[in-house]
Amino acid sequence: MLALRLARGAHSLVQLRRLLVAAASAGTGFLLLCTLGYALAHPDPSAGALLRLLWCLAPVAATVYFAVAVARTDPGTRPRPGLSAVGLGPGQLMAISTVTTALSTTLGSVLALLVFLHLRGDLPGMPFDGDAAFLASDHPLPLPAALTLLLLVPLAASSASAVVLRPRGARPTRPRRPGADGDSPRERSRRRAESGPYADQPGRLSDPQQPAPPLPTPGGLPWGTAVLAAGLAVEAYASRSGPGLALPGRFTAGPARVFGGWSLTAFGLMLAAPAITHLCGRLLQAVRPGVLRLLAGRVLQEEARRIGRPLGVVCAVASGAYAMATVYSGARPTFGPLSTLGALLVAGCTVATLLTAAVEAKHARADTTAALLRMGAPTTVLRGAALLRAGALLAAFGPLTWVVAELAAAPLVR
Repeated sequence: MLALRLARGAHSLVQLRRLLVAAASAGTGFLLLCTLGYALAHPDPSAGALLRLLWCLAPVAATVYFAVAVARTDPGTRPRPGLSAVGLGPGQLMAISTVTTALSTTLGSVLALLVFLHLRGDLPGMPFDGDAAFLASDHPLPLPAALTLLLLVPLAASSASAVVLRPRGARPTRPRRPGADGDSPRERSRRRAESGPYADQPGRLSDPQQPAPPLPTPGGLPWGTAVLAAGLAVEAYASRSGPGLALPGRFTAGPARVFGGWSLTAFGLMLAAPAITHLCGRLLQAVRPGVLRLLAGRVLQEEARRIGRPLGVVCAVASGAYAMATVYSGARPTFGPLSTLGALLVAGCTVATLLTAAVEAKHARADTTAALLRMGAPTTVLRGAALLRAGALLAAFGPLTWVVAELAAAPLVR
């Protein structure tokens, strides 16, 4: 009941994000039910239904990723002194956020089931009279199997939200060495980095030539590069032989292993993107930076982990779309409605996750931004820093996306 009250009393923008999660869950659930309908209509042993279910993993992963991002930015479940006084600590708020995520995704799954049953003609109304082989209207729908598929997204989203939002214990402090007069420079730099994106910046606005202490670089670039190379190698090997990957609808493309290679490529980009974002911030502050470049670089370094991973996933989706467009540039493939729905779900969820992370980053530095405005910093400087950050990220990830797309499409066009 408390989760429902917090959900009902949230801001309209928060409600919109929850409705988008429900819509994404509905679309993904409908794809899973259509996969079940295809299996019912084709009872002969074949890999078609299994490959369609494998393709549905991409919309499922994108929906779960978006649901976790929305749960992280939910202001109603943030720890506050007033809630702690009535016994709602971090653990209880995490449970409330998990329940809220489960409610949103379950609502979408129920909506998907109602639409699927209506199109089959199991509910009152006109059934779908087109090419509805994926509905299996002449076969009884096994309700346990349908419910199992529909529970996949709510269970995965709520479990992932609980893992991401779980309370983390206080970091143990190391005892100082006898005779030490303070922390090491590295410890002081870490504390400044954790204090906010503009740490030590207001005092340095008058002297922009004095560089700020460097923020710690996120790890993952070597592993991300290795996984990315492995994914491209798998795609190159899989394009030569293997069974076809049947997508929902009338669109078929590439061997089945290409999907596994693309998944590795996306995971590699997600691992490497925070380090690349941090490097962009460091390059902005190189060679006698001014106030504008200094602020933009520090914000990119501070937000490297928060926006880097969603940005890497968006680059992976964009590279996959570009590679597919390159492969079929001379042909005219027929995209079925389910193929279009799946592509829209993956692209929409990844872009919405990136926008949600950007909003979260903006709220995280709201106090520091207000402090800069009180000190007399012009708003044009803050807007210019935001544009500079966007330009730096576009200059770094745009060519990277194009190179990955060309490397992924090269074996497929041979």
